[in-house]
Amino acid sequence: MAGMKINPRQMKQAMRQMGITNEEIPNVTEVIIRTADKEIVISPASVNVMTMKGQKSFQVDGESFERPLGSSGEAPAPLKFNSEDIELVMAQTGCDKEKAVAALEACNGELAEAILKVMGE
Repeated sequence: MAGMKINPRQMKQAMRQMGITNEEIPNVTEVIIRTADKEIVISPASVNVMTMKGQKSFQVDGESFERPLGSSGEAPAPLKFNSEDIELVMAQTGCDKEKAVAALEACNGELAEAILKVMGE
């Protein structure tokens, strides 16, 4: 099995035959996980749901921060851009996260423009 490559199309077909589905929930902006003493907020968030034998599993991706339970949102403002965009600007320019976010904000989220902006500074 080690080193064996699996065709993604064959994998999807095999999953379908076993009754397993995987789909993304569209337009998710925030996920909140509430514990006994705090909230973990993931925003922006991307959520995938895998259903197998009637059981649903959720996979959540995104930037997270913690806040006290019942807080009205005094935690940092959620990012307006997804982490992949921020990481791409950082990778292409070698800048830090703050500078990448500032460039994306200044360029209304246009990746190429943000990269050029950071490189021109």
